[in-house]
Amino acid sequence: MIATLKPEVRKRVRTVVFDITEGEENIKPKIAIAAAYWGRIDILVNNAGYGLPGLMEEGGSKLLRRQFETNVFGVLDVTTATLPYLRANRSGCVVVIGSRSTWRAELPGLGESLPGLSMQLQLNELSGHYAASKAAVHAVTESLIGELAPFNIKVLLVQPGAFRTEGIYGQPYFTGNPIPDHDELRTKSIARFAAVAGSERGDPDKAAEAIVDVVRGEGVAKGRPWPNYLWLGDDAEADVRNKCRKVLTELDAWKDVTRGVNFDGV
Repeated sequence: MIATLKPEVRKRVRTVVFDITEGEENIKPKIAIAAAYWGRIDILVNNAGYGLPGLMEEGGSKLLRRQFETNVFGVLDVTTATLPYLRANRSGCVVVIGSRSTWRAELPGLGESLPGLSMQLQLNELSGHYAASKAAVHAVTESLIGELAPFNIKVLLVQPGAFRTEGIYGQPYFTGNPIPDHDELRTKSIARFAAVAGSERGDPDKAAEAIVDVVRGEGVAKGRPWPNYLWLGDDAEADVRNKCRKVLTELDAWKDVTRGVNFDGV
């Protein structure tokens, strides 16, 4: 990708290659090299991640640990290795790429169609393992919002829908622990997973432009307050609204139980 940049732009690009799963103690020296190029770090974008498709029961904790190693622990290690430079500036920005999948984790496999939504909006969920890792990332990011505010460091949690990005569907579907009771669901999920690539509605170039605008306070973000949350894609919007409706409906239906567990007279 760097080779395709214009020569004048390429001169301003420096790269440091490392594995985000190698632990914070090994990542810190690499971040120091990056900081030494320009004498400071102003923005961190946590975009590394991948999905391991499979059913939750069949993949179990073994698949979940693999998923968390990159999507959660790697993201946090890179972030904590970078934050000292941002805190020293008393300014800066941390962008974390989450996922709308956390709003639809209860849908098995790749998800069944929901009333009012086309199948095209449904064909983009990787697995419960992926959704769980992104849910953890969301919680970590929300914790950072409060922790970093005193240092004038802004945090942006981006939650994209389905975008035509290379490699996101490159992992093989996990079939190493087939449970006969799940044969039908697994077969359907594998078929859906194979059909996703190329059908995504989201344009990654437009998504990147939107994120850049927010970070810079320009374009679509000009004159607007900083958003701690940014959803990208109409499928992401649909999933968030559907989950909120579902949660609030059940909260209202069971509010007598919810409110009835305090000590008497308290």
